[in-house]
Amino acid sequence: MTKISFSAISIARRQLLKTALMASLTAPFNRTFAADLSGKKILIIGAGMSGLSAARKLDDNGAEVQILEAKPHIGGRLRTDYGLGAPFELGAGWVHGPSANNPITQSAKNIDANLMVTHDASEIIYDQTGNPLTPQQREVIDDNWYDLLALIDDELEIGDTRSLYNAIKTFAPSALKDEGVMWALSAYTEFSKGGSIENISALYHDADEAFDGEDVILTMGYDKILAPLAKGLNIRLSTLVTDIEYGKNGVAIYTNKGLYKADYVICSLPLGILKSADVAFEPPLPKAHKTSINKIGFGSVTKIALKFDQAFWPIDTQYFGVQTTIKGRWNYWLNYRTFSQQNILLGLSMGDYAPIADNMNDADMQADALKVLRDVWGDAVGEVIDMRATHWSLDQHTLGAYSYVAAGCKPKDFAQLAKPIANRLFLAGEHTIFEYAGTLHGAYLSGIRAANQILAL
Repeated sequence: MTKISFSAISIARRQLLKTALMASLTAPFNRTFAADLSGKKILIIGAGMSGLSAARKLDDNGAEVQILEAKPHIGGRLRTDYGLGAPFELGAGWVHGPSANNPITQSAKNIDANLMVTHDASEIIYDQTGNPLTPQQREVIDDNWYDLLALIDDELEIGDTRSLYNAIKTFAPSALKDEGVMWALSAYTEFSKGGSIENISALYHDADEAFDGEDVILTMGYDKILAPLAKGLNIRLSTLVTDIEYGKNGVAIYTNKGLYKADYVICSLPLGILKSADVAFEPPLPKAHKTSINKIGFGSVTKIALKFDQAFWPIDTQYFGVQTTIKGRWNYWLNYRTFSQQNILLGLSMGDYAPIADNMNDADMQADALKVLRDVWGDAVGEVIDMRATHWSLDQHTLGAYSYVAAGCKPKDFAQLAKPIANRLFLAGEHTIFEYAGTLHGAYLSGIRAANQILAL
């Protein structure tokens, strides 16, 4: 494995791009609004993180708030399964950038959560023949991946609509034949963004923001942070919204359990549902909103947790990477033994392979994942005694995992979705906040922003 020669990044140029982008976006969640909303009725569609944070703030300001949730539980894409003896996070799994500025950090502190840092450096990568790479070989992969993205950043001009894949094909085609680089583009970039490099924007894929600090997991279960937010709120579960009407006289929401009326509505439906048009708006959403909904990407990441009787892997190593011949196919694994006594490996599929995995039944998915493990550990791979898996792209109330900046999409598309509609309808969710799209803290902040927009009226 040799180091690919790429040009160095222009740090100043990239920072200039980020500064310009951030200056163009409004961020009312950074301001503090307070008002007496007594007598005002507000409906919130969705009891995920954005819906709950908005409801909490509005309720604290005296509003009469009702949350309508299609699922039989709160949390949306934050859901924890405890059936394996250790928490399996179906959706959000990490607190990304757990600094004091991250609102999820405060939520974790409020419940005295046990946080464990996941060290990216605690990693073994295996090549396509199942042999572990040396530390020097791993360093070459990291350098090549970083330098490649730096080159793309340096070459592109504002307005370029190419996908990351097509930009690499133009400026560094040799990288597409490098097994290590292609693995990193999937395990790191595709996993982080929730889409495939064939669809992710080359220009904007790394122009978002992040809080400081190494990522952490909540070893007691991520969903524990929901209870304080939801405490005392009026939440109607298993209530499926079909139509949203809004106008000068207020809003009317039609559901499988009847009609609800209010002064305002915050719609925190996932982007996949907005794309599907399964929920009707009257009047229809503004053309600019519909255009942005179509342009923003919404992908999937598939998880499988396999529980074994005994560990056959190095139990002190946090992550295992596998350079699978098919990009995105179970190429990254989290070792539960670094934070629990359960012999569990959590496998991830991303990019174009995630929807393929989603469409497998659990038995076929397990067999597919085990093939990858046996390519590394052979006959040492024991019998699976229990498993859990996700199928986010098939979830009828979600239709995907999280949003990303697709080729041809711009930060202003996220900002467009954050704009109030007729001062009656307000959208929230991780797909309405470019700075922190695809994250739980982004969802939280978008809910605060929507609440502030109502309070500012």
